[in-house]
Amino acid sequence: MNDKAIITEVNEGILKIELNRPKAANALSINMLKELQEVFELAKYDQSIRCIVITGSGEKVFCAGADLKERAEMDAIQVKKTVSLIRETVNELETLPQPVIAAINGAAFGGGLELALACDLRIASQTAKLGLTETSLGIIPGAGGTQRLPQLIGKGKSKELIFTARKIAAEEALQIGLVEYVEEPENLEGKALELANQIVQNAPIAITQAKKAINEGYHLDLTTGLSIEKAAYELTIPTRDRLEGLKAFKEKRRPHYIGE
Repeated sequence: MNDKAIITEVNEGILKIELNRPKAANALSINMLKELQEVFELAKYDQSIRCIVITGSGEKVFCAGADLKERAEMDAIQVKKTVSLIRETVNELETLPQPVIAAINGAAFGGGLELALACDLRIASQTAKLGLTETSLGIIPGAGGTQRLPQLIGKGKSKELIFTARKIAAEEALQIGLVEYVEEPENLEGKALELANQIVQNAPIAITQAKKAINEGYHLDLTTGLSIEKAAYELTIPTRDRLEGLKAFKEKRRPHYIGE
């Protein structure tokens, strides 16, 4: 029996992170958040990791959000500290240089959905339910949900979902752009790894710079965004990977990128 709150595995450049508290709906306990921060810190500087997949243990729940049983024992100051820890962890996830894929294997509510919103791509099981349910508990999303959800699906739809605390099915999530793919439960991990494998075949410096340009330019005017893109592009020009890409194209073979 693995007593760690998360399970990690690295295979061919892909780091898989599994939230491992199935008996507690994979809720974000303080211990799990600290373990996630440790893994994110390692991944941030490990150039051999080219893509990350996050999923939940079991087939019913991706992550139910904050651990409310743990929170019920806290005073007001401890609650503020824990919410801050969740916020910091989600922000650290979003700023990782590698693309991150959320394989949403089941329910993703509150902080669990906020975790997925901080990922670059989201794939949901057909059985998944998603929702920012905080207003039904007397609070609001506190780990970026009020900001990231509107950026992804628009302001009006986000207000409807947050104000009503409504839980939506995977197909509706796909229709409104909350997830990129919906898969049968047995195909979910395979699809996530397929996508991750497509990503890791490409030049890692180019991928990280593309992610940086998109994320940093998204909120800005076009002229500023184009300047960010230009700076990111110029970082790829002197790389050995760029030359390898040209050589492989000329030789009609698959390139071998080393991240240099």
